[in-house]
Amino acid sequence: MGSDTVSGLRYIEDAVSLEYDSSKCRGCRRCVEVCPHGAFAMDGSVAVLVDRGACIECGACRRNCAYGAISVNAGVGCAAAIINGWIHGTEPTCDCTPGDCC
Repeated sequence: MGSDTVSGLRYIEDAVSLEYDSSKCRGCRRCVEVCPHGAFAMDGSVAVLVDRGACIECGACRRNCAYGAISVNAGVGCAAAIINGWIHGTEPTCDCTPGDCC
């Protein structure tokens, strides 16, 4: 599967578990470097969450933030189900109530 398969797709904006506390940011840029979908960018000396809906809840930002500014429930819910479906060529299945998400 090529990278174009997922380009332009977006997650359900209100379902993303990503939370960011800019007051804890120390400007290390790690979240910007590791986010595969560009949810973070630098604004001067601190990171900003520029596209919350781009988050696929992979958890890379949280794992790499040494200052505890980011929380996300990685590998759960619809994003993980969709990704696993793409990888395995199956329909997405998650723990959500039908109709609440994907």
